[in-house]
Amino acid sequence: MNLSVNTIIRVLLVDDHSVMRSGLRLLIESEPGFKVVGEAGSPPDAISAATRTQPDIILLDLDLRSFNGLDLLPDLLAASSESKVLILTGVLDPQAHHRAVQLGAKGLVLKETAPQVLIQAIEKVYQGEIWLNRQMIAELLTQKWELPGKLNPEASKIATLTERERELISLIGEGL
Repeated sequence: MNLSVNTIIRVLLVDDHSVMRSGLRLLIESEPGFKVVGEAGSPPDAISAATRTQPDIILLDLDLRSFNGLDLLPDLLAASSESKVLILTGVLDPQAHHRAVQLGAKGLVLKETAPQVLIQAIEKVYQGEIWLNRQMIAELLTQKWELPGKLNPEASKIATLTERERELISLIGEGL
């Protein structure tokens, strides 16, 4: 980790399984420079803990029993605007992953991933980086730049015109 010796990454755990939170606490706090500042198993507890502790990283599961973590994500960011949310989930739904990123998550780690990868992801997100696996990056980039239907060559040329160029063409078309 390239952080200063005195840096402590403060983490809030949000998962509905107590055993999972306990295991995460042991893992995270076994690393130098990490401290779990709170745990929550329900959305109200998560918002309260985020407001109270103002953590650096919020580790959020997407599946919180009868509640979807995606619905909680904006409220967590509102409660602790400086926090960065890292999704840690067993949910294998690519659409849910994409939605989490759209809602402001700075990274996503699957629960099947090695523990050291989670630690590295927390560090990188804390440092301001985005943490996504290669497949998700490829899917997001494809989705971002995918055009709805293929453009013909002329339409492609028109699409590259500036606003002013379009305005001039419109005026010329009006005979001015």
